[in-house]
Amino acid sequence: MKRRVIIITRLSWDEYFLEIMRKVGERSTCDRGKPGSVIVKDNRIIATGYAGSPTGLPHCDDEGHILRNVLQDDGTIRQHCVRTIHAEQNAICQAARFGISLEGSTLYLKFTPCPVCAKMIINSGIKRIVAEKGYHGVYETPDLFKRAGIRFEIINPEIEKYDNMQITKS
Repeated sequence: MKRRVIIITRLSWDEYFLEIMRKVGERSTCDRGKPGSVIVKDNRIIATGYAGSPTGLPHCDDEGHILRNVLQDDGTIRQHCVRTIHAEQNAICQAARFGISLEGSTLYLKFTPCPVCAKMIINSGIKRIVAEKGYHGVYETPDLFKRAGIRFEIINPEIEKYDNMQITKS
């Protein structure tokens, strides 16, 4: 009798943590992108986060978005929801709340962080960022990471976009 050998391809660490990040993002209470984030040190998860309102405040799922017009560098005005905080902000806050150092860690997230999140990431001690894809209107973020000596990798060069996000070009 001949034995059949089945070869199972094992996920790389990056693939593994990106899969977990996607699942974490399913908890997002803002449907604009459903972003998640996972912070890892020595291949161990130390914090997670998703887009959601601050504790105790209403969610987009409950009361709708609070959309603000934001002028981009290229003159485009886009709408952003400001009811929630970003997935990476939530993960950083979770670590701070429980006294977990992020020094030397890796952050996995859905798309390129905004400049405010990039500055929080730099100051938190995270040393590597792995984003699933790019994000519209965040032109300065890669340069911030480069100047801070942080490794920044985008897996898929596709840019994340939402319905009705662009309003006009001035």
